[in-house]
Amino acid sequence: MAEKKISPNKALIIVVAVFLAAYFIPFEAPRISQAIQEAFLMLGEYAREHVLLCLVPAMFIAGAITVFLNQQAVIRYLGPKAPKVLAYGVASVSGTILAVCSCTVLPLFKGIYKKGAGLGPAVSFLYSGPAVNILAIVLSYKIFGWQLGLARMIGAILFAVIIGIAMQTIFRKEDEKRLTDERMFKYQEDGESKSLGQMAVYMFSMIGILVFINWANSNGGSAVWDFIYRWKYLITAFFALGLIYSLLRWFKKDEIVEWGTATRDFALQILPFLFFGVLIAGFLLGRPGHDALIPVDWVASLVGGNSVFSNFIASIAGAFMYFATLTEVPILQGLMGAGMGQGPALALLLAGPSLSLPSMMVINGELGLKKTAVYVLLVVLLSTVAGLIYGAII
Repeated sequence: MAEKKISPNKALIIVVAVFLAAYFIPFEAPRISQAIQEAFLMLGEYAREHVLLCLVPAMFIAGAITVFLNQQAVIRYLGPKAPKVLAYGVASVSGTILAVCSCTVLPLFKGIYKKGAGLGPAVSFLYSGPAVNILAIVLSYKIFGWQLGLARMIGAILFAVIIGIAMQTIFRKEDEKRLTDERMFKYQEDGESKSLGQMAVYMFSMIGILVFINWANSNGGSAVWDFIYRWKYLITAFFALGLIYSLLRWFKKDEIVEWGTATRDFALQILPFLFFGVLIAGFLLGRPGHDALIPVDWVASLVGGNSVFSNFIASIAGAFMYFATLTEVPILQGLMGAGMGQGPALALLLAGPSLSLPSMMVINGELGLKKTAVYVLLVVLLSTVAGLIYGAII
């Protein structure tokens, strides 16, 4: 397939835009200088803490899904015509197993989507991966009270199903047309050469590596969770040995090369958008506890009480901020200490972990602007409504 080139007119517009930004932006202003510094500090922090241990394993899993997973099985269980209870049931609780952030889930989402999953179940998985994080829900329960913890758990699971069904309904014709494209089936023959048991060992070994190498410390929130945290490297090594065994025992050299090529392609598709998105997010909002262009105190002043406006602002802020796994809890503590209401707190918890500016850019590259805008709008509006209702009850 020929690469899509930028037209000369678009290239000129980009050059002019960069020139105007360089000419007019007051880089010497303290606020601008601090925001630029925060952008690169956040990118450095993201590269050190999330790329090697989170994104790289996720990309290898996505590559394996694309190359080896039986496509007809994906379509049967996650396609647009699959039983809704099964498809959305599996997708909506996936986060309890994965416990990944809004960026780490992207390669996995792209993998199952390219393999033939319907738009609805794929988007349900995309939302639930970061949102239905069992430790984050437990910590929310412990730190903010059982009401907010329970509301977050119920809201996240319901939203995953509602958003997925809404996306499938709105874009049903486009999705059915996508699944008739013969190019989607180019890896089908290779995917059938492995038995179910072999594929289970291979896939679950990589999932185990992703899950346990990133196992977070609950700091006393759960004794069992912290016990696993103390032994996470040993557990990860066990899954790594399983992966090595499966590769040496069941895979040919050309299959491993094809897997590596698919993984490389995912990296090239995702990383540029993520890195640029992290820079923009850092420039606008900064790292947790650090001000950038938009001061945290200013955001906190807008989310007091329980008005439609405060819940909407909380949803918007959560949608554009980048939350690494579990960081939404201390961030929310700070905002609530500054006067954030209970309703906006829930709105941020429902919108924040599942979305971020970097993830929006990647989703746009896969789904297009229209589908991405609808997805973001659904998350923001549902989070706003949930926060408003919760704030009125509490």
